[in-house]
Amino acid sequence: MKKVIAIIALGITGFAANAQAPSSTATQTVNLNLSNAIELTFTGSGTATGAAVNLAFNTVNDYANGVTSSEQMLRVRSNRRFGVTVRTNNANFTYTGSVSPAPVMPVSGVLGLMVSANSTGGAIASPFSNTAYAGLTSAAQNLITNAANGGNQTFGVRYEAEPGFAYPAGTYTVDVVYTATQL
Repeated sequence: MKKVIAIIALGITGFAANAQAPSSTATQTVNLNLSNAIELTFTGSGTATGAAVNLAFNTVNDYANGVTSSEQMLRVRSNRRFGVTVRTNNANFTYTGSVSPAPVMPVSGVLGLMVSANSTGGAIASPFSNTAYAGLTSAAQNLITNAANGGNQTFGVRYEAEPGFAYPAGTYTVDVVYTATQL
């Protein structure tokens, strides 16, 4: 009797091991609909508006030799290669002061820019360089060309102003506009 029970138990166990549980599968397609995206921000503010750069002319040597700014860092995030241009919003500085009529100071020949750092994977476009200042104008000029796509492509710039002795005291203002464009 014990043998019969053992054989029945082995038969049931063997049958259970060979039985397959019912199953079902389902398939779903997932599409990633990517759009081209690009963003240019100042790293100091995290926005598209950088802090004001104040170049103070306090001594005769400042007027004779010019004044330079600290480094201003910008970051581009882009899913495609890109280029960066630079221009001023006006051909002349806007004057705030007590002289009337207001003096006209042209940007060209007074305000220069140097690319002080470049981690974009792109090239610094002529006439700009990392060793000398080149003049800014109100016409867009290539600054960085053929930069690599990525989420943290940074570059730094410095400004130099050399107005000389031809202009009276006051505040002279111009906006510098950077534009990042996908290639």
